[in-house]
Amino acid sequence: MAFYFVQFLTGLASAASLFLVASGLSIIFGVTRIVNFAHGAFYMLGAYVAFTLTERFSGAIGFWGGIVAAALIVAAVGVLVEMVLLRRIYHAPELFQLLATFGLTLMVEDLVVLIWGPSDLLGRRAPGFKGAVDFFGQNIPTYDLFLIGLGPVVLGVLWLMFRRTRWGVLVRAATQDRDMVAALGVNQKWLFTSVFALGVFLAALGGGLQIPRDAVHHALDLRIIVDVFVVVVIGGLGSIIGAFVAAVLVSELNAFGILIFPKISIILVFLVMAAVLIVRPWGLFGKQEAAARRTPGLTVNPWRPLTSAERIAVIAAVALAAALPLIGGNYALTVGSEIAIFVIFAASLHFLMSVGGLASFGHAAYFGLGAYGVAFLAKLAGLPMIACLLLGPLLGCLGAAVFGFFAVQLSGVYFAMLTLAFAQIVWSIAFQWVGVTGGDNGILGVWPEKWAASPSHFYWLSLGVAALAVASLRLVVDSPLRSEAIGIDGKRVQWSAFVIAGTVAGIAGALFAYLKGSVFPDSLGISLSVDALVMVLLGGVETVSGAVVGAIVYKALSIWLVSQTDLSKLVLGAVIVLIVVAFPKGIVGMLETIRNRRRTRSSRSALLGSRIEIAE
Repeated sequence: MAFYFVQFLTGLASAASLFLVASGLSIIFGVTRIVNFAHGAFYMLGAYVAFTLTERFSGAIGFWGGIVAAALIVAAVGVLVEMVLLRRIYHAPELFQLLATFGLTLMVEDLVVLIWGPSDLLGRRAPGFKGAVDFFGQNIPTYDLFLIGLGPVVLGVLWLMFRRTRWGVLVRAATQDRDMVAALGVNQKWLFTSVFALGVFLAALGGGLQIPRDAVHHALDLRIIVDVFVVVVIGGLGSIIGAFVAAVLVSELNAFGILIFPKISIILVFLVMAAVLIVRPWGLFGKQEAAARRTPGLTVNPWRPLTSAERIAVIAAVALAAALPLIGGNYALTVGSEIAIFVIFAASLHFLMSVGGLASFGHAAYFGLGAYGVAFLAKLAGLPMIACLLLGPLLGCLGAAVFGFFAVQLSGVYFAMLTLAFAQIVWSIAFQWVGVTGGDNGILGVWPEKWAASPSHFYWLSLGVAALAVASLRLVVDSPLRSEAIGIDGKRVQWSAFVIAGTVAGIAGALFAYLKGSVFPDSLGISLSVDALVMVLLGGVETVSGAVVGAIVYKALSIWLVSQTDLSKLVLGAVIVLIVVAFPKGIVGMLETIRNRRRTRSSRSALLGSRIEIAE
């Protein structure tokens, strides 16, 4: 009994840090409506800066002074980011804000490696809390007891700030109606800046307080951000009390799941998140009206018929790409095959976002299911490659059909978070079901047959499937499904679009398994889902060829940067941020805007010339 009590206290101690980070994200989203993917990066920065201050300047400012100073320093960095970057995109669709903060996350990941190195850093023990308390033979670290007491204290301070101060009243009002606050003459810029600073301070404080418990490393951001999203969604976006309750719930599930349900321990929190979203989409303590928000980032239907000139250009581009084996080596062909596969993947998400009006944060689930489907059929059933490529993606289709049925009942950011929950459930199963999936060791030896084994042959196969997939998606768009998408039985249309998009993503995953010769749980991970969103948004969600161009540019640039520099994430992140700020409509959208302006100028010049001739 004592052991379980200690385990319960360990869960409460973890909940304290998780609550600090989650409350910051909840506050930021509640006021600014930014889905801040970089929040985990600020948590990681807080841990690194706190490590430096407590190790090198502990004599001057002390351990606790170093923790607080680190949080203040990172909060100042957050203010700079908000003023320089986020202020420029507050009125942009939320998905573009997500893209910008994702680019910022990539930059921070390389910066911490550049400054602190790639090795894990072990922080010192907190002074005054180095011992443990004996409880019937079980030791409870005194630092854990300190964290357990800190959580409610921070909750109380935040409650008082939001309930008893003028600033807090304005923040709560902005959470409900930003336009009303602006009408009252409140300077929204500085209100947003102060909220962002507070949110970043809490995230950095949570990171700093973890250094006596965990090693500091450059993967902390992605590790924490998933749990934080889960906490915020379960508790309710914008609710501090909800963040506290959800942090305790998630931490206790993590603490006891490994003991009671060891084979599904990772899945538990995502099952709870999915159940809450299905039953109460706005979270345990959220506001119901928030669930009606439109899917972020979608303002128009981006699909339109191709012109004759565009058809000719597409045919020429495919023919030119098909000639690559005549001039490129094996490495170029392998890269070309990977780009073609991700064109399929990005096009499937673009289809879902345009026809279905849905932005998925977990699209990699169906990519990975297609890859595992091929691996199961090839390794376990021994089927030939053609049969595997035809049947393997059906696992992605099945997953999309089941998950999509529940997901399309929601909208906006809640839909996106439910797709994230489903994707993490699938990833957790692949990671923990070692007997079937191989777990972290993956499934190896999924090689193409002789007829497709050479780099040139596999490249032509990938290119042909990519061209066929994109063309097929366009045919579906031009079918009656498009006309129904404007208002006739919208949920059925969205579910159909979800299933089609999942199946096409499964086709991409099936080819990817043969390209790499193996399948790992990473094929289902959140980072791959974000990659798909980046591709679509970089190319331009409101354009015909945006997904194709975005996939080509993003994959080619990332592969090239990895071969050229050790700071590839820093450069790639900077490019993403630059495109979001300077070209919010994406690469193709920017080119179309320039072309339309030239046409307008030409038309005006021609009109002016005709008027002059008439006058003469």
